[in-house]
Amino acid sequence: MPRESQAARQERVRHLLAGLKAAYPTAHCELVFQNPLELLIATILSAQCTDKQVNKVTEGLFQKYRTAADYGSAEPAALEQDIRRIGLFRSKAKNIRSACQALVSRHGGEIPRTLEELTALDGVGRKTANVVLGNAFGLEEGIVVDTHVARLSQRLRMTTETDPVKIEAALIKLVPRTEWTQFSHQLIWHGRRRCFARNPDCAQCELQALCPSAEK
Repeated sequence: MPRESQAARQERVRHLLAGLKAAYPTAHCELVFQNPLELLIATILSAQCTDKQVNKVTEGLFQKYRTAADYGSAEPAALEQDIRRIGLFRSKAKNIRSACQALVSRHGGEIPRTLEELTALDGVGRKTANVVLGNAFGLEEGIVVDTHVARLSQRLRMTTETDPVKIEAALIKLVPRTEWTQFSHQLIWHGRRRCFARNPDCAQCELQALCPSAEK
Protein backbone atom coordinates (compact mmCIF):
# COMPACT_ATOMS: atom_id res chain seq x y z
CA MET A 1 0.00 0.00 0.00
CA PRO A 2 1.42 3.45 -0.92
CA ARG A 3 2.40 5.68 1.97
CA GLU A 4 -0.69 7.51 3.24
CA SER A 5 -0.72 11.18 4.01
CA GLN A 6 -2.01 12.13 7.44
CA ALA A 7 -5.10 13.64 5.82
CA ALA A 8 -5.80 10.44 3.84
CA ARG A 9 -5.32 8.33 6.94
CA GLN A 10 -7.69 10.53 8.92
CA GLU A 11 -10.32 10.18 6.22
CA ARG A 12 -9.94 6.38 6.11
CA VAL A 13 -10.09 6.22 9.90
CA ARG A 14 -13.28 8.28 9.84
CA HIS A 15 -14.87 5.55 7.74
CA LEU A 16 -13.35 2.85 9.96
CA LEU A 17 -14.93 4.46 13.02
CA ALA A 18 -18.30 4.53 11.28
CA GLY A 19 -17.90 0.87 10.36
CA LEU A 20 -17.00 -0.11 13.91
CA LYS A 21 -20.01 1.79 15.28
CA ALA A 22 -22.32 0.03 12.84
CA ALA A 23 -20.85 -3.40 13.57
CA TYR A 24 -20.69 -3.04 17.37
CA PRO A 25 -23.30 -0.51 18.51
CA THR A 26 -23.53 -2.08 21.98
CA ALA A 27 -19.80 -2.61 22.60
CA HIS A 28 -18.91 -2.22 26.26
CA CYS A 29 -16.45 -3.29 28.92
CA GLU A 30 -16.86 -7.02 29.44
CA LEU A 31 -15.47 -7.02 32.96
CA VAL A 32 -18.35 -7.27 35.47
CA PHE A 33 -18.30 -4.51 38.09
CA GLN A 34 -20.67 -2.42 40.19
CA ASN A 35 -18.41 0.46 41.27
CA PRO A 36 -15.02 2.06 40.50
CA LEU A 37 -13.14 -0.03 43.07
CA GLU A 38 -14.43 -3.27 41.59
CA LEU A 39 -13.43 -2.13 38.11
CA LEU A 40 -9.94 -1.22 39.32
CA ILE A 41 -9.47 -4.63 40.95
CA ALA A 42 -10.88 -6.48 37.94
CA THR A 43 -8.65 -4.58 35.53
CA ILE A 44 -5.53 -5.29 37.58
CA LEU A 45 -6.49 -8.97 37.54
CA SER A 46 -7.12 -8.94 33.77
CA ALA A 47 -3.47 -8.49 32.78
CA GLN A 48 -2.52 -11.57 30.71
CA CYS A 49 -5.86 -13.14 31.60
CA THR A 50 -9.24 -13.32 29.87
CA ASP A 51 -12.16 -11.22 31.05
CA LYS A 52 -14.20 -14.42 31.29
CA GLN A 53 -11.79 -15.93 33.81
CA VAL A 54 -11.55 -12.67 35.76
CA ASN A 55 -15.34 -12.50 36.03
CA LYS A 56 -15.46 -16.03 37.45
CA VAL A 57 -12.98 -15.09 40.17
CA THR A 58 -14.41 -11.69 41.01
CA GLU A 59 -17.92 -13.06 41.49
CA GLY A 60 -16.85 -14.38 44.88
CA LEU A 61 -14.05 -11.89 45.48
CA PHE A 62 -16.37 -8.88 45.39
CA GLN A 63 -18.65 -10.53 47.94
CA LYS A 64 -15.77 -10.98 50.37
CA TYR A 65 -13.97 -7.66 49.90
CA ARG A 66 -16.20 -4.60 49.80
CA THR A 67 -13.84 -1.66 50.38
CA ALA A 68 -10.26 -0.63 49.71
CA ALA A 69 -9.59 -1.13 53.42
CA ASP A 70 -10.77 -4.74 53.11
CA TYR A 71 -8.17 -5.47 50.43
CA GLY A 72 -5.48 -3.43 52.13
CA SER A 73 -5.83 -5.30 55.41
CA ALA A 74 -6.23 -8.75 53.89
CA GLU A 75 -3.75 -11.44 54.84
CA PRO A 76 -1.43 -11.88 51.83
CA ALA A 77 -1.85 -15.65 51.77
CA ALA A 78 -5.63 -15.38 51.99
CA LEU A 79 -5.87 -12.89 49.12
CA GLU A 80 -3.53 -15.02 47.03
CA GLN A 81 -5.76 -18.00 47.63
CA ASP A 82 -8.84 -16.00 46.64
CA ILE A 83 -7.38 -15.14 43.23
CA ARG A 84 -5.15 -18.17 42.63
CA ARG A 85 -7.06 -19.12 39.46
CA ILE A 86 -5.72 -15.91 37.88
CA GLY A 87 -2.32 -15.87 36.21
CA LEU A 88 0.44 -14.09 38.16
CA PHE A 89 -1.81 -14.22 41.22
CA ARG A 90 0.98 -13.63 43.75
CA SER A 91 2.23 -10.38 42.21
CA LYS A 92 -1.33 -9.23 41.55
CA ALA A 93 -2.33 -9.89 45.16
CA LYS A 94 0.68 -7.88 46.32
CA ASN A 95 -0.18 -4.98 44.00
CA ILE A 96 -3.85 -5.00 45.00
CA ARG A 97 -3.00 -4.85 48.71
CA SER A 98 -0.46 -2.07 48.18
CA ALA A 99 -2.71 -0.05 45.86
CA CYS A 100 -5.64 -0.31 48.26
CA GLN A 101 -3.50 0.68 51.23
CA ALA A 102 -2.52 3.78 49.23
CA LEU A 103 -6.17 4.43 48.39
CA VAL A 104 -6.98 4.44 52.10
CA SER A 105 -4.02 6.57 53.18
CA ARG A 106 -4.02 9.07 50.31
CA HIS A 107 -7.58 9.17 49.00
CA GLY A 108 -9.86 8.22 51.88
CA GLY A 109 -10.54 4.84 50.32
CA GLU A 110 -11.97 6.38 47.15
CA ILE A 111 -10.74 5.90 43.57
CA PRO A 112 -9.04 9.08 42.29
CA ARG A 113 -10.16 10.60 39.01
CA THR A 114 -6.85 11.61 37.45
CA LEU A 115 -4.39 9.63 35.38
CA GLU A 116 -1.48 10.82 37.51
CA GLU A 117 -3.05 9.69 40.80
CA LEU A 118 -4.16 6.34 39.42
CA THR A 119 -0.83 5.46 37.82
CA ALA A 120 0.90 6.26 41.12
CA LEU A 121 -0.78 3.14 42.55
CA ASP A 122 1.09 -0.17 42.42
CA GLY A 123 -0.06 -2.38 39.57
CA VAL A 124 -1.79 0.48 37.72
CA GLY A 125 -0.43 1.58 34.36
CA ARG A 126 -1.90 3.82 31.68
CA LYS A 127 -4.11 1.06 30.31
CA THR A 128 -5.70 0.27 33.66
CA ALA A 129 -6.07 3.95 34.50
CA ASN A 130 -7.77 4.65 31.16
CA VAL A 131 -10.14 1.72 31.69
CA VAL A 132 -11.20 3.06 35.08
CA LEU A 133 -11.48 6.70 34.06
CA GLY A 134 -13.45 5.96 30.91
CA ASN A 135 -15.77 3.26 32.20
CA ALA A 136 -16.27 4.14 35.86
CA PHE A 137 -16.31 7.92 35.54
CA GLY A 138 -17.03 8.67 31.87
CA LEU A 139 -13.79 10.66 31.61
CA GLU A 140 -12.14 10.61 28.19
CA GLU A 141 -8.52 10.92 29.31
CA GLY A 142 -6.93 8.39 26.97
CA ILE A 143 -7.38 5.35 24.75
CA VAL A 144 -7.06 1.88 26.25
CA VAL A 145 -4.33 0.00 24.40
CA ASP A 146 -4.61 -3.69 25.18
CA THR A 147 -3.33 -6.53 23.01
CA HIS A 148 -6.33 -6.31 20.66
CA VAL A 149 -6.11 -2.54 20.19
CA ALA A 150 -2.36 -2.75 19.63
CA ARG A 151 -2.70 -5.57 17.11
CA LEU A 152 -5.64 -4.16 15.17
CA SER A 153 -4.35 -0.60 15.06
CA GLN A 154 -1.34 -1.99 13.17
CA ARG A 155 -3.34 -4.40 11.01
CA LEU A 156 -5.69 -1.57 10.02
CA ARG A 157 -2.63 0.64 9.42
CA MET A 158 -3.80 3.28 11.84
CA THR A 159 -0.22 3.38 13.12
CA THR A 160 3.06 1.55 12.68
CA GLU A 161 4.06 2.07 16.32
CA THR A 162 4.53 -0.99 18.53
CA ASP A 163 4.97 0.61 21.96
CA PRO A 164 1.58 0.99 23.72
CA VAL A 165 2.25 4.58 24.79
CA LYS A 166 3.20 5.56 21.23
CA ILE A 167 0.22 3.66 19.82
CA GLU A 168 -2.08 5.60 22.14
CA ALA A 169 -0.48 8.91 21.13
CA ALA A 170 -0.99 8.08 17.45
CA LEU A 171 -4.62 6.99 17.91
CA ILE A 172 -5.44 10.09 19.93
CA LYS A 173 -4.60 12.18 16.88
CA LEU A 174 -7.00 10.17 14.72
CA VAL A 175 -10.00 9.48 16.97
CA PRO A 176 -12.26 12.26 18.31
CA ARG A 177 -11.86 12.62 22.07
CA THR A 178 -15.54 12.02 22.73
CA GLU A 179 -15.14 8.55 21.19
CA TRP A 180 -11.93 7.35 22.88
CA THR A 181 -13.53 4.94 25.36
CA GLN A 182 -16.09 3.52 22.96
CA PHE A 183 -13.53 3.18 20.18
CA SER A 184 -11.43 0.96 22.44
CA HIS A 185 -14.42 -1.27 23.17
CA GLN A 186 -15.36 -1.53 19.51
CA LEU A 187 -11.84 -2.42 18.42
CA ILE A 188 -11.52 -4.98 21.23
CA TRP A 189 -14.85 -6.55 20.26
CA HIS A 190 -13.72 -6.69 16.63
CA GLY A 191 -10.51 -8.43 17.68
CA ARG A 192 -12.40 -10.97 19.78
CA ARG A 193 -15.20 -11.66 17.34
CA ARG A 194 -13.82 -11.20 13.83
CA CYS A 195 -10.21 -10.07 13.42
CA PHE A 196 -8.47 -12.91 15.23
CA ALA A 197 -4.69 -12.90 15.64
CA ARG A 198 -4.53 -16.12 13.65
CA ASN A 199 -6.89 -16.80 10.75
CA PRO A 200 -8.83 -13.50 10.78
CA ASP A 201 -12.29 -13.84 9.27
CA CYS A 202 -11.63 -11.47 6.39
CA ALA A 203 -14.40 -12.95 4.24
CA GLN A 204 -17.07 -11.85 6.71
CA CYS A 205 -15.30 -8.75 8.00
CA GLU A 206 -17.37 -5.58 8.15
CA LEU A 207 -14.21 -3.51 7.64
CA GLN A 208 -12.68 -5.48 4.79
CA ALA A 209 -12.99 -2.71 2.21
CA LEU A 210 -11.13 -0.30 4.50
CA CYS A 211 -8.45 -2.71 5.72
CA PRO A 212 -5.09 -2.65 3.91
CA SER A 213 -4.26 -6.07 5.42
CA ALA A 214 -7.47 -7.83 4.40
CA GLU A 215 -7.37 -10.93 2.22
CA LYS A 216 -9.40 -9.72 -0.72
